Amino acid sequence: MDEEVVRARALALCDAIVAGDVDRAIADFSPELRRNLGEVISLLPLPSREGAIESIVHGGSSYVVVLRLTGESEEVQVQTRWKDRDGKPTVVEASHLSRTELEIEPSDADEEGEATST
Repeated sequence: MDEEVVRARALALCDAIVAGDVDRAIADFSPELRRNLGEVISLLPLPSREGAIESIVHGGSSYVVVLRLTGESEEVQVQTRWKDRDGKPTVVEASHLSRTELEIEPSDADEEGEATST
């Protein structure tokens, strides 16, 4: 397992989250994480409109990958730990690093509604 493989799998995870495809998103999760799926899903801004890798750090037998996920009203950073399990990169831990509320821009419909109600 090298950084290139971990990066590819982490990007696939981000893409699956943005696509709303939970089955594909959890494809690389360990059995332990799958048993606690509710806790992991609660870390994510759903629906997400953007996902990216903030950093990848190799240490010992694992890689720590920080994901930045942006939803409609918040941006979160989730730290994931990847280890080699049966010859493939597997997410064995996920934890919340930060959450930032985003300013919600009014849509055209909101602005029109305000204009007609006065």
